[in-house]
Amino acid sequence: MNEVLESADIDRIQRIIPHRYPFLLVDKVVEIDGYKSALGIKNVTMNEPHFTGHFPSKPVMPGVLQVEAMAQTAAVMVGVALGLEDKNILIYFMSIEKTKFRRMVVPGDRLEMRVETLRGKPGGKIWKFGGVASVDGEMACEVEFMAMLEQPAET
Repeated sequence: MNEVLESADIDRIQRIIPHRYPFLLVDKVVEIDGYKSALGIKNVTMNEPHFTGHFPSKPVMPGVLQVEAMAQTAAVMVGVALGLEDKNILIYFMSIEKTKFRRMVVPGDRLEMRVETLRGKPGGKIWKFGGVASVDGEMACEVEFMAMLEQPAET
């Protein structure tokens, strides 16, 4: 029997992570397997502000934003798995390693971000993830990153 996977639409995403326009870079997380792995979606559109200057004659999504989109996907995965909706969590980068860019991501692309937990557990503050972002089955970016999960003290 197949296990039922969780998902997160834009409303649920915004209940978990604090990012908002123009820095919310994940539109939906279509598969969440506990805190083990997730598949996020970013629909890349010409309306995004970075395309004004990167680059005016050939718009390309900056690689650092591809990495950020994977990190946001990982944050949503952990938030859903640990029931952190409406808990005002913050997640901070600690390191970004083994990053490679393989193809340009341009307006009209559907960026699929597969992330997996390499190290981390419920109750832990430090997490390590691996991620691959792809367009039409072709790898655009791969990365490993560490992040610290912080929940503000309740008042």
